[in-house]
Amino acid sequence: MGSRKYFGTDGVRGTYGSAIMNEAFAWRLGAAAARFAREKGTASQVVYIGRDTRASGASLEAALAGGLVAEDFKPVSLGIVPTPAVSLALRNAPAAFGVVITASHNPAADNGIKFFGPQGIKLTDDEEARIEALLPETAGSANAALEHYDARTLYVATAARLLPAHALRGWRIVLDAAHGAGCHTSHAVLTQLGAEVATIGCAPDGKNINDRVGSQHPEQMAAAVRAHGARLGIAHDGDADRCVLCDENGDILDGDEILTVLALHALKSGRLARGQLVITVQSNLGVDAAVTAAGGNVARTPVGDRYVIERMLADGATLGGESSGHVICADVSPTGDGLVAALKVLEVMLATGQPLSALRRQLRKFPQVTAALTVREKKPLEKLPTLPATIAALERELGSQGRVLVRYSGTEPKLRLLVEGPTDAVVSAALDRLVAATRADLEVV
Repeated sequence: MGSRKYFGTDGVRGTYGSAIMNEAFAWRLGAAAARFAREKGTASQVVYIGRDTRASGASLEAALAGGLVAEDFKPVSLGIVPTPAVSLALRNAPAAFGVVITASHNPAADNGIKFFGPQGIKLTDDEEARIEALLPETAGSANAALEHYDARTLYVATAARLLPAHALRGWRIVLDAAHGAGCHTSHAVLTQLGAEVATIGCAPDGKNINDRVGSQHPEQMAAAVRAHGARLGIAHDGDADRCVLCDENGDILDGDEILTVLALHALKSGRLARGQLVITVQSNLGVDAAVTAAGGNVARTPVGDRYVIERMLADGATLGGESSGHVICADVSPTGDGLVAALKVLEVMLATGQPLSALRRQLRKFPQVTAALTVREKKPLEKLPTLPATIAALERELGSQGRVLVRYSGTEPKLRLLVEGPTDAVVSAALDRLVAATRADLEVV
């Protein structure tokens, strides 16, 4: 695995105006990515650039385009589109690579830059490390004019074909687009399919993306489902590659429940490739139990949807994702797609005639508790004096009846703690021990 200084779990990300998220660094990153593509022997000089609704996106796009032009590449703007629309554009029309300027579920003050290869698949760690190695020392001063390509229309038309025409006639659905890139696209597809759509988080102003709305804050969606008597609610994050749902009662479904519903239906119909579901170490052990009981198998990866995608490609699997709501339906798209995930669940509801409240009961979760502690410094976990011993002791005590997961966030200064076990009391006590050990070893702010 390549050693990376700037790239995290999902691209380069930081507060706009910081040392790694500003116009000068975007210019350098554009130039480095172009050099990498040339080194790989790309046949095209075209680079597609999409962005979310953040106010800083346009200037970062222009600066990154300047770095591309300096290396004789041709930047083409896709405008404000979901991340999966950039992946689709790459598969529809040849290009050297694609770029998305987004900080996903992060606040509006942040932004980020992530790359896709010419087949619409996220780059590997080693490829990102190589881009870092090719960064020029300084940035040029000129931005670049961009040509435009209508990826939004292509994306909407492609997604709408996933269900029969008018399949959602008579359905009332709540959509929360987090004031992000999915505002127009998801609404357009659902209404084309005949649904009556009530919207939340569909009025972006450049500053309100993810602000108490979207997949990180689904409470408004749940309340709106109850108020409107809707069949379900759909929530995205800022770049619309995530999907969190709620059923007709307003109860939230996370990615684990969505993936279980999709996997079990695909197994029953003989359409789950290799009988395999790919998930991360973050997912609940109940997913393994449900899929295995139905005759399937589960593979686990490190946290990060691109690790899920890499394992899916290696194994020939077609379904995978994360508990956060990244769902990859490889028969449609090689990257996480919040709208496609929602449409796939709607397909199951239409095929079975069952409401989401019934379908979700197929997953019986193990008791789980989590915590995210903001830390001053991400010191190597294995070198800490207290936490590793606490983890080892808890793993011995839980045995096959649970698990412990401790990891740093790839995008935020946080240490994430997770415990699963046989009872609520056991996991709560275990989490308390982990928190105490963390506070003994790290400065928590």
